[in-house]
Amino acid sequence: MKKLIYGLSFCMMAGAFMACGGGAKKADGQAPAETSEITLAYSAALKGADADSAKFQVDKDGYITIFNGKDFTGWRGYGKDKVPGKWTIDEGAIKFNGSGGGEAQDGDGGDLIFAHKFKNFELELEWKVSKGGNSGIFYLAQEVTSTDKDGKEKLEPIYISAPEYQVLDNENHPDAKLGKDGNRKSASLYDMIAADPQNAKPFGEWNKAKIMVYKGTVVHGQNDANVLEYHLWTQQWTDMLQVSKFSEKAWPLAFELLNNCGGTNREGFIGLQDHGDDVWFRNIRVKVMD
Repeated sequence: MKKLIYGLSFCMMAGAFMACGGGAKKADGQAPAETSEITLAYSAALKGADADSAKFQVDKDGYITIFNGKDFTGWRGYGKDKVPGKWTIDEGAIKFNGSGGGEAQDGDGGDLIFAHKFKNFELELEWKVSKGGNSGIFYLAQEVTSTDKDGKEKLEPIYISAPEYQVLDNENHPDAKLGKDGNRKSASLYDMIAADPQNAKPFGEWNKAKIMVYKGTVVHGQNDANVLEYHLWTQQWTDMLQVSKFSEKAWPLAFELLNNCGGTNREGFIGLQDHGDDVWFRNIRVKVMD
């Protein structure tokens, strides 16, 4: 099923996207930012069709604001039909209110996804963590279920199908010293490639994150610097998986899913991780590059 059924309400002039509606000036006399709207379809529940839709603001550079700072339109829990209660809106940011349980997610927690699949895109956002905080940003994620030995269907974790941009307090969380050569520090491709330079700001301060995915090329950016690049669906990608915690020997299902990241259509959800710690995300926007 195709998710990019954009119902654009753009006004166009001279080949460029222009503002729709009035052009009233701001109080300071400056012209307002040029914006328009786009309609995105999304799935309201696990394995649900993209039957729901909503309008989102698009700026003059083509970036879609997927979080409006006020409500969770388009968002829901991973594998759920609503936003878990531990995710709230705090002064214009999405906040996860930590449980202290690490990855032991309870019924009122769990990962959060924007329930529209993107294929080729640039994602930009800002994040901050509490002291010792740990979280992550997932992309190209699938909602994966499997059958247990009793024949019951169970939901698999988001990270077995999605690469993870690490979000971490490097100075106070032990994960920064684990892995190999810093590949679990902030902005790293978790457990595979270390971010270089490592330019994260301390806990309590906002960091800029950028993720570009384009026809298999992936770039992570942090605080206005590109910190790593890699290439999906290549021998390089397979080799990296084989020496990670997601190797074919250690975790066959994760290896299969990640080696074919994005599935048949090479597209997936953007996700925010519940790792049990307080974390905030704001100014979340996506530019489609299809």
